[in-house]
Amino acid sequence: MSSTNPDMITAGTVPVKNIQVNAYTIPTHQPESDGTLEWDSTTLVLVNIDAGGRSGIGYTYATAATAYFIATSLKQQVLGKNALDIPAITGGMINWIRNNGNTGIAMMAVSAIDNALWDLKAKLLNIPLCTLLGKMKDQILVYGSGGFTSYSDEELEEEFAGWVDKGICYVKMKIGREPGKDLERVKTARATIGKETGLFVDANGAYTTKQALQLADEFAHYGVTWFEEPVSSDNLPGLGYIRDRAPLPINIAAGEYGYKLPYFKAMLSAGAVDILQADATRCGGISNFLKAGQLCEAYQLPFSSHCAPALHLHAALSLPSFYIAEYFHDHVRIEQMLFDGIAQPGHGMLKPDMSRPGLGFEFRHKDAEKYKVL
Repeated sequence: MSSTNPDMITAGTVPVKNIQVNAYTIPTHQPESDGTLEWDSTTLVLVNIDAGGRSGIGYTYATAATAYFIATSLKQQVLGKNALDIPAITGGMINWIRNNGNTGIAMMAVSAIDNALWDLKAKLLNIPLCTLLGKMKDQILVYGSGGFTSYSDEELEEEFAGWVDKGICYVKMKIGREPGKDLERVKTARATIGKETGLFVDANGAYTTKQALQLADEFAHYGVTWFEEPVSSDNLPGLGYIRDRAPLPINIAAGEYGYKLPYFKAMLSAGAVDILQADATRCGGISNFLKAGQLCEAYQLPFSSHCAPALHLHAALSLPSFYIAEYFHDHVRIEQMLFDGIAQPGHGMLKPDMSRPGLGFEFRHKDAEKYKVL
């Protein structure tokens, strides 16, 4: 791409010239599962947007149908628009998908485009995205996330020992597939990571309310301080019931399946969580991720990003409410396989390279070609 035209930036109008979208399905290194789902691959939907001589990239982790929806429908709502006016573009896309539903595939498509627009805008200005947004902090805390229910005890121990060796101070494991075995798995995890490392658990909605409350009492003896989706995230009364009665050290977390702001507001208004999560690959991109974080600030509750750590880094730096980012096994693996410029954790923190504009990373198209499905 040619260099940015400064006259266009000064004039405040930089029309979107082209949008390219592709999907890549990357097999996991082995079959994986959590409390309610099994999988053996992850699909990355990547968007490139060209304007003003620069190219912005954004992505979501979603079915390849998301890429098809962008290519055949949604991109027509963005081409020719002023790339600097992200609220207008994203708001227009959300209005346009009304008849397709403003959740699921349609909103993941919006999210990928919105993420690319933020990367593009910062690149047009030749500054890191966190500089464009304004930084609240210089680095963010992360937790190592994996510990799948498909793992043997030996595999669980190996992964968690690896997180601790990297200096990561918190780890999260999946539970819920075999409730009768969960306490023993938690004991194994605690013995592996020692007393100083924080231990989180995630049931992905696998339990009943009373099951979850009983297990929360048992988990507390092993220093668990984060219980994610003990019941379905749609069960706000159940989450609130557990939150009110769980041992004080245990925080109830949920929100990763939120696609729009009213979802997050409803969860906060119901008193359902101690920690709200959101995912910029689902919730309307960085634009709505920031708004969800601001809702948390208004409710005086901590905010956390779900998965895709590289994508969330710069936005998280700008939020006073931000607590911790999920450093998720599958997405970390993909981001390190297929992108250049991915930040690496140090002392349990992620810090951006301030010499790189935008989100700070670039996609290795040649390396990804063998995984391309669309």
